[in-house]
Amino acid sequence: MKFLLDTHLLVWAAARPDRVSRAARDLIGDPDNEPMFSAVSIWEVSIKFGLGREDFTSDPRLLRRELLVNGYAEVPLTSVHALAVLDLPRLHKDPFDRILIAQSAAEGIVLLTADPIMARYQGLVRLV
Repeated sequence: MKFLLDTHLLVWAAARPDRVSRAARDLIGDPDNEPMFSAVSIWEVSIKFGLGREDFTSDPRLLRRELLVNGYAEVPLTSVHALAVLDLPRLHKDPFDRILIAQSAAEGIVLLTADPIMARYQGLVRLV
């Protein structure tokens, strides 16, 4: 199964693995699955890391390199993804989260998240 991880799951996996649920660890660790990360997440981490946010302590350059080394595929941001935002119900206002959901919808892959607000996009998002 292909799946996209939301930004917090990526950051937690890198810096706070104790925050990653057992269900998420099982999915990520399953060799039959294809974990993916979005360029949007790297952008979000870059902004928040640069602002010195306490919950974003992972250097985005190192985070990206580690993801690639560990077999994650990168999903670039395209105009198709940007347009897919138009089709989303207005359940959530965070622009980073909305574009991640739009990417997963456009690519036909599930977005894994620990955020119950994002999980309200049923069929597109899986709460782990």
